[in-house]
Amino acid sequence: MRRVLVIGCPGAGKSTLTRALAETLGLPAVYLDRLWWKSGWINRTRAEFDARLDAALAGDAWVMDGNYLRTLPRRLERCDAVLFLDYPRRLCLFRALRRILRWRGRTRPDMAEGCPERLDPAFIRWIWDFHRTQRPRVLELLSAWKGEAHIFRSPAQCADFLNRLE
Repeated sequence: MRRVLVIGCPGAGKSTLTRALAETLGLPAVYLDRLWWKSGWINRTRAEFDARLDAALAGDAWVMDGNYLRTLPRRLERCDAVLFLDYPRRLCLFRALRRILRWRGRTRPDMAEGCPERLDPAFIRWIWDFHRTQRPRVLELLSAWKGEAHIFRSPAQCADFLNRLE
């Protein structure tokens, strides 16, 4: 595994897994939120984001986290493995709320500078709706993709996979 995508519902633990996997494999970590957001929670234009994404995808090796479903086909073309954290939405919601409380008012290491953690009702709604609005398309794209795909239904399954790599 040299170019790995980590995808899943917000709050599933994509950034945590990306950090651990990058360290284990000795690869750079790429966080799509850093590519999308500017300081103050101002998003980049699609053209700006796409240019930054293309530059990251051009790398020989990386572990990349993030959803951004619009760009998943492009990312699948460049990766050799996908880890999909397909966890229950209640777990993702709990983890996201815990993260908000832990980082409230501070910027997480996987987020763009100047974007402090905050409680955003639209974000909570996105987590709740992910299984209905995003998950079917993710599974459709993965079923047509010919690379190495791992779908984890629980944190224990993911931890077992990570332990086998170490």
